[in-house]
Amino acid sequence: MEQQEQERLMNLNLHDKIEKSKEVIKESLKRFPHNELCLAWTGGKDSTTMLWLHRQACKELGLPLPRAMFIDEGHVFEEILELVDRLKTEWMVEVAIVKNTDVSDKARKVGDLIRVADLNERNRQEIEKLEFADEAFPFEPESYVGNHLMKTVAMNMFMEDNRINALATAIRWDEQESRVAEDYFSPRKNPDHTRVHPILHFKERDIWDTIQEYKMPFCSLYYQGYRSLGAKGSTSKNSDIPAWEQDLENTTERAGRGQDKEQVMEQLRTLGYM
Repeated sequence: MEQQEQERLMNLNLHDKIEKSKEVIKESLKRFPHNELCLAWTGGKDSTTMLWLHRQACKELGLPLPRAMFIDEGHVFEEILELVDRLKTEWMVEVAIVKNTDVSDKARKVGDLIRVADLNERNRQEIEKLEFADEAFPFEPESYVGNHLMKTVAMNMFMEDNRINALATAIRWDEQESRVAEDYFSPRKNPDHTRVHPILHFKERDIWDTIQEYKMPFCSLYYQGYRSLGAKGSTSKNSDIPAWEQDLENTTERAGRGQDKEQVMEQLRTLGYM
Protein backbone atom coordinates (compact mmCIF):
# COMPACT_ATOMS: atom_id res chain seq x y z
CA MET A 1 0.00 0.00 0.00
CA GLU A 2 1.29 3.48 -0.86
CA GLN A 3 2.48 5.66 1.99
CA GLN A 4 -0.03 8.39 1.12
CA GLU A 5 -2.93 5.95 1.50
CA GLN A 6 -1.51 4.64 4.77
CA GLU A 7 -1.33 8.17 6.13
CA ARG A 8 -4.91 8.87 5.03
CA LEU A 9 -6.18 5.78 6.81
CA MET A 10 -4.18 6.51 9.95
CA ASN A 11 -5.65 10.04 10.05
CA LEU A 12 -9.30 8.97 9.86
CA ASN A 13 -11.47 9.76 12.88
CA LEU A 14 -12.03 6.97 15.37
CA HIS A 15 -15.50 6.03 14.10
CA ASP A 16 -14.23 5.71 10.54
CA LYS A 17 -11.25 3.66 11.69
CA ILE A 18 -13.60 1.25 13.44
CA GLU A 19 -15.75 1.00 10.32
CA LYS A 20 -12.68 0.37 8.17
CA SER A 21 -11.62 -2.45 10.50
CA LYS A 22 -15.08 -4.00 10.37
CA GLU A 23 -14.98 -3.74 6.57
CA VAL A 24 -11.74 -5.76 6.53
CA ILE A 25 -13.19 -8.27 8.99
CA LYS A 26 -16.40 -8.69 7.00
CA GLU A 27 -14.38 -9.27 3.85
CA SER A 28 -12.38 -11.99 5.63
CA LEU A 29 -15.60 -13.62 6.84
CA LYS A 30 -16.80 -13.76 3.24
CA ARG A 31 -13.52 -15.08 1.86
CA PHE A 32 -12.87 -17.85 4.35
CA PRO A 33 -15.12 -20.59 5.80
CA HIS A 34 -15.82 -20.20 9.51
CA ASN A 35 -13.72 -23.23 10.51
CA GLU A 36 -10.73 -22.05 8.45
CA LEU A 37 -10.46 -18.57 10.00
CA CYS A 38 -8.82 -18.08 13.39
CA LEU A 39 -8.12 -15.02 15.57
CA ALA A 40 -4.72 -14.63 17.25
CA TRP A 41 -5.52 -13.40 20.76
CA THR A 42 -2.73 -12.55 23.19
CA GLY A 43 -4.83 -10.94 25.92
CA GLY A 44 -3.17 -7.59 25.20
CA LYS A 45 -4.94 -4.34 24.38
CA ASP A 46 -4.58 -4.63 20.59
CA SER A 47 -5.73 -8.22 20.13
CA THR A 48 -8.58 -7.77 22.62
CA THR A 49 -9.72 -4.73 20.62
CA MET A 50 -9.47 -6.81 17.44
CA LEU A 51 -11.53 -9.55 19.09
CA TRP A 52 -14.17 -6.98 20.10
CA LEU A 53 -14.28 -5.68 16.51
CA HIS A 54 -14.85 -9.22 15.24
CA ARG A 55 -17.72 -9.62 17.71
CA GLN A 56 -19.30 -6.41 16.43
CA ALA A 57 -18.89 -7.39 12.78
CA CYS A 58 -20.24 -10.90 13.39
CA LYS A 59 -23.28 -9.51 15.20
CA GLU A 60 -24.02 -7.21 12.28
CA LEU A 61 -23.75 -10.10 9.82
CA GLY A 62 -25.55 -12.60 12.04
CA LEU A 63 -22.54 -14.94 12.01
CA PRO A 64 -20.84 -16.86 14.81
CA LEU A 65 -17.52 -15.58 16.13
CA PRO A 66 -14.53 -17.50 14.73
CA ARG A 67 -12.47 -19.33 17.32
CA ALA A 68 -9.44 -17.70 18.86
CA MET A 69 -5.93 -19.03 19.33
CA PHE A 70 -3.95 -18.14 22.47
CA ILE A 71 -0.25 -18.99 22.38
CA ASP A 72 1.20 -20.00 25.73
CA GLU A 73 4.88 -19.22 25.20
CA GLY A 74 5.84 -20.65 28.59
CA HIS A 75 6.00 -17.55 30.80
CA VAL A 76 2.64 -15.77 30.70
CA PHE A 77 1.55 -13.01 33.07
CA GLU A 78 -1.12 -14.28 35.48
CA GLU A 79 -3.09 -11.10 34.80
CA ILE A 80 -3.30 -11.97 31.09
CA LEU A 81 -4.54 -15.48 31.84
CA GLU A 82 -7.18 -14.02 34.18
CA LEU A 83 -8.50 -11.71 31.45
CA VAL A 84 -8.58 -14.47 28.83
CA ASP A 85 -10.38 -16.81 31.22
CA ARG A 86 -12.90 -14.10 32.10
CA LEU A 87 -13.68 -13.08 28.51
CA LYS A 88 -13.99 -16.67 27.33
CA THR A 89 -17.19 -16.73 29.35
CA GLU A 90 -18.38 -13.12 29.10
CA TRP A 91 -17.85 -12.86 25.34
CA MET A 92 -18.51 -16.56 24.63
CA VAL A 93 -15.19 -17.05 22.84
CA GLU A 94 -13.98 -20.49 21.82
CA VAL A 95 -10.26 -20.41 22.61
CA ALA A 96 -7.60 -22.96 21.67
CA ILE A 97 -4.57 -22.82 23.98
CA VAL A 98 -1.50 -23.49 21.83
CA LYS A 99 1.85 -24.54 23.31
CA ASN A 100 5.02 -26.21 22.05
CA THR A 101 5.25 -28.67 24.91
CA ASP A 102 8.13 -30.60 23.35
CA VAL A 103 10.25 -27.55 24.21
CA SER A 104 8.61 -26.29 27.41
CA ASP A 105 8.54 -29.73 29.06
CA LYS A 106 12.34 -29.86 28.83
CA ALA A 107 12.73 -26.86 31.18
CA ARG A 108 11.60 -26.61 34.80
CA LYS A 109 11.95 -22.81 34.79
CA VAL A 110 12.90 -19.92 32.54
CA GLY A 111 16.64 -19.88 31.95
CA ASP A 112 17.15 -23.65 32.10
CA LEU A 113 19.27 -25.06 29.30
CA ILE A 114 17.57 -27.26 26.71
CA ARG A 115 19.67 -29.64 24.63
CA VAL A 116 18.84 -29.47 20.93
CA ALA A 117 19.39 -33.24 20.63
CA ASP A 118 16.57 -33.85 23.13
CA LEU A 119 13.95 -32.18 20.95
CA ASN A 120 11.75 -33.87 18.39
CA GLU A 121 12.56 -33.82 14.68
CA ARG A 122 10.25 -30.88 13.89
CA ASN A 123 11.87 -28.61 16.47
CA ARG A 124 15.39 -29.66 15.47
CA GLN A 125 14.57 -28.79 11.85
CA GLU A 126 13.19 -25.42 12.94
CA ILE A 127 16.39 -24.67 14.86
CA GLU A 128 18.40 -25.47 11.72
CA LYS A 129 16.46 -22.73 9.91
CA LEU A 130 17.83 -20.28 12.47
CA GLU A 131 21.40 -21.41 11.69
CA PHE A 132 21.82 -21.98 15.42
CA ALA A 133 24.85 -24.22 15.92
CA ASP A 134 25.12 -24.57 19.72
CA GLU A 135 24.26 -27.84 21.45
CA ALA A 136 21.89 -26.15 23.91
CA PHE A 137 19.95 -22.92 24.42
CA PRO A 138 18.35 -21.30 27.48
CA PHE A 139 14.57 -21.49 27.75
CA GLU A 140 13.75 -17.81 27.14
CA PRO A 141 10.37 -17.33 25.38
CA GLU A 142 11.34 -14.01 23.76
CA SER A 143 14.88 -14.89 22.73
CA TYR A 144 15.57 -15.50 19.04
CA VAL A 145 15.38 -19.30 19.40
CA GLY A 146 12.69 -19.28 22.08
CA ASN A 147 10.37 -16.92 20.23
CA HIS A 148 10.55 -19.01 17.07
CA LEU A 149 9.95 -22.35 18.80
CA MET A 150 7.39 -21.25 21.40
CA LYS A 151 5.39 -18.84 19.25
CA THR A 152 5.87 -19.27 15.51
CA VAL A 153 6.35 -23.04 15.48
CA ALA A 154 3.51 -23.56 17.97
CA MET A 155 1.25 -21.37 15.83
CA ASN A 156 2.22 -23.11 12.59
CA MET A 157 1.63 -26.57 14.03
CA PHE A 158 -1.81 -25.51 15.21
CA MET A 159 -2.69 -24.12 11.77
CA GLU A 160 -1.44 -27.25 10.05
CA ASP A 161 -3.32 -29.59 12.40
CA ASN A 162 -6.56 -27.59 12.15
CA ARG A 163 -6.34 -26.65 8.46
CA ILE A 164 -6.45 -22.93 9.19
CA ASN A 165 -6.32 -20.91 5.96
CA ALA A 166 -6.59 -17.43 7.46
CA LEU A 167 -5.20 -15.97 10.68
CA ALA A 168 -6.29 -12.55 11.92
CA THR A 169 -3.67 -10.68 13.94
CA ALA A 170 -3.67 -7.31 15.72
CA ILE A 171 -0.51 -5.74 14.36
CA ARG A 172 -0.44 -2.00 13.61
CA TRP A 173 1.59 0.07 11.17
CA ASP A 174 2.80 2.44 13.88
CA GLU A 175 3.79 -0.26 16.37
CA GLN A 176 7.03 -1.62 14.92
CA GLU A 177 9.15 -0.61 11.92
CA SER A 178 9.11 -4.10 10.40
CA ARG A 179 5.29 -3.95 10.12
CA VAL A 180 5.07 -0.80 8.00
CA ALA A 181 4.96 -2.74 4.71
CA GLU A 182 2.04 -4.97 5.73
CA ASP A 183 -1.32 -4.92 3.97
CA TYR A 184 -4.77 -5.92 5.23
CA PHE A 185 -4.57 -9.29 3.47
CA SER A 186 -1.12 -10.84 3.26
CA PRO A 187 -0.44 -14.29 1.69
CA ARG A 188 2.03 -16.43 3.67
CA LYS A 189 3.90 -19.68 3.07
CA ASN A 190 4.83 -22.68 5.25
CA PRO A 191 2.02 -23.25 5.92
CA ASP A 192 0.11 -21.61 3.09
CA HIS A 193 -2.43 -19.19 4.55
CA THR A 194 -3.51 -15.56 4.57
CA ARG A 195 -2.77 -13.13 7.37
CA VAL A 196 -5.62 -10.72 7.99
CA HIS A 197 -4.69 -7.43 9.71
CA PRO A 198 -7.88 -5.49 10.56
CA ILE A 199 -6.35 -2.77 12.77
CA LEU A 200 -3.26 -1.80 10.77
CA HIS A 201 -4.43 1.83 10.60
CA PHE A 202 -5.00 2.19 14.36
CA LYS A 203 -2.51 4.15 16.43
CA GLU A 204 -1.79 3.32 20.06
CA ARG A 205 -3.97 6.25 21.15
CA ASP A 206 -6.84 4.95 18.99
CA ILE A 207 -6.74 1.62 20.80
CA TRP A 208 -7.14 3.30 24.18
CA ASP A 209 -9.82 5.68 22.87
CA THR A 210 -11.79 2.67 21.58
CA ILE A 211 -11.38 0.75 24.84
CA GLN A 212 -12.53 3.71 26.90
CA GLU A 213 -15.38 4.85 24.64
CA TYR A 214 -16.87 1.37 24.41
CA LYS A 215 -15.97 0.40 28.01
CA MET A 216 -14.06 -2.69 26.95
CA PRO A 217 -12.30 -4.85 29.55
CA PHE A 218 -8.50 -4.95 29.42
CA CYS A 219 -5.58 -6.47 31.28
CA SER A 220 -4.94 -4.86 34.68
CA LEU A 221 -1.21 -4.54 33.95
CA TYR A 222 -1.93 -1.47 31.84
CA TYR A 223 -3.09 0.31 35.01
CA GLN A 224 0.36 -0.31 36.44
CA GLY A 225 2.23 1.39 33.60
CA TYR A 226 2.85 -1.39 31.09
CA ARG A 227 2.20 -0.38 27.47
CA SER A 228 3.09 -3.51 25.48
CA LEU A 229 2.85 -6.99 26.97
CA GLY A 230 5.17 -9.86 26.12
CA ALA A 231 6.61 -12.72 28.16
CA LYS A 232 6.57 -12.11 31.91
CA GLY A 233 10.32 -12.35 32.34
CA SER A 234 11.25 -9.91 29.58
CA THR A 235 8.55 -7.23 29.87
CA SER A 236 8.81 -4.21 32.15
CA LYS A 237 6.74 -1.13 32.90
CA ASN A 238 7.30 2.04 30.89
CA SER A 239 6.09 4.22 33.76
CA ASP A 240 4.21 4.15 37.05
CA ILE A 241 1.12 5.80 35.58
CA PRO A 242 -1.58 4.01 33.53
CA ALA A 243 -0.67 3.36 29.90
CA TRP A 244 -3.27 5.69 28.40
CA GLU A 245 -2.08 8.61 30.56
CA GLN A 246 1.49 8.37 29.25
CA ASP A 247 2.94 10.41 26.40
CA LEU A 248 1.97 7.92 23.70
CA GLU A 249 2.80 10.22 20.83
CA ASN A 250 6.40 11.02 21.79
CA THR A 251 7.68 7.89 23.54
CA THR A 252 8.29 4.33 22.37
CA GLU A 253 5.49 1.86 23.00
CA ARG A 254 7.70 -1.25 23.00
CA ALA A 255 10.50 0.14 25.16
CA GLY A 256 9.45 -2.22 27.94
CA ARG A 257 9.83 -5.31 25.74
CA GLY A 258 12.95 -7.45 25.41
CA GLN A 259 15.17 -5.41 23.10
CA ASP A 260 17.12 -8.41 21.82
CA LYS A 261 13.89 -9.56 20.21
CA GLU A 262 13.08 -6.09 18.91
CA GLN A 263 16.43 -5.95 17.10
CA VAL A 264 15.77 -9.21 15.22
CA MET A 265 12.06 -8.61 14.60
CA GLU A 266 12.50 -8.56 10.81
CA GLN A 267 14.25 -11.95 10.90
CA LEU A 268 11.52 -13.38 13.14
CA ARG A 269 8.82 -12.12 10.80
CA THR A 270 10.63 -13.69 7.83
CA LEU A 271 10.34 -16.99 9.71
CA GLY A 272 6.59 -16.49 10.17
CA TYR A 273 6.25 -14.49 13.40
CA MET A 274 3.41 -11.94 13.57
